[in-house]
Amino acid sequence: MSENNYRQTIELNNDDEQFELFGQQDRKLRMIEKLSGCELYARGYTVTIVGEEEKVERAVYEIRGMLDLIRAGQHIEEDRINSIFTNGVRKSVADNRNTDPELIPSGLRVEVRPKTPNQRMYLETIYSNVLTFATGPAGTGKTYLAVAMAIGALKQKLVERIILTRPAVEAGESLGFLPGDIKEKVDPYFRPLYDALYELVGIDKAKKLITQEVIEIAPLAFMRGRTLSKAFIILDEAQNSTRSQMKMLLTRLGFGSKMVVNGDITQLDLPSGQESGLVAAMKILEGIDGIGVIRFEGVDIVRHNLVQKIIEAYEELENGTDS
Repeated sequence: MSENNYRQTIELNNDDEQFELFGQQDRKLRMIEKLSGCELYARGYTVTIVGEEEKVERAVYEIRGMLDLIRAGQHIEEDRINSIFTNGVRKSVADNRNTDPELIPSGLRVEVRPKTPNQRMYLETIYSNVLTFATGPAGTGKTYLAVAMAIGALKQKLVERIILTRPAVEAGESLGFLPGDIKEKVDPYFRPLYDALYELVGIDKAKKLITQEVIEIAPLAFMRGRTLSKAFIILDEAQNSTRSQMKMLLTRLGFGSKMVVNGDITQLDLPSGQESGLVAAMKILEGIDGIGVIRFEGVDIVRHNLVQKIIEAYEELENGTDS
């Protein structure tokens, strides 16, 4: 048997596994074929993988890992297949099996599970600390997982409200020149937070919670002078807060509250030469008991595979320019 005719087979258990792995009209199967560089043949519950030995073994390894996830009740979307063949699945599988169920909110519209080791560490850090800082590129789950944890804390009655905030319109929050009332002015800058809420609890439930002021969405400037007790507070896009704004928010923390501060320090909109409040706070506060820090990387990106490629391309260009 030549190297290019090396083959292995994998047996599936039922129609559900077959559909989840193959996809409609075998779309996922064809994607796996393209990503693995192998030929895949499906007959009944048997999948045969043919190609170069090393590529076949890698494909078998990842497909079996995907089956483990499917058998654990997870869905394997096409974007996730891309991520699996880029980053590997096995460590994520092991981590998911060992995830403390208390870390994962229940009763959400979609299943929330850590998809990378750093995501699991992020959930653990939020669970174990009063204040968590998280940095990293877009698509690593910083905002989405924090909102999921906030909803979980609310459902478990660990907090009485959720407060979602971010610097609006760069760091200066120059809202006066925008048309409309204050809600119309700021809403466009909070779409990522609304999107996460709508996906996790549904549009009607999210709007009801907002109307009841159980969930508050407001610009960072509106936090001044308040004491935020029994609340789960999320500061998003924190890289665009100034040092004084960050200090202001952190000192609003009240009894029974938890805070998550997220940002991508490579995406600064602050005036040139002005220090990011997120960068300063992490330097000043890291190592204090009760404060956790997570740094996501490109391998943690779980959005469309192109997002990771775009980020890597920009990083290569920037590194080349700086050298």
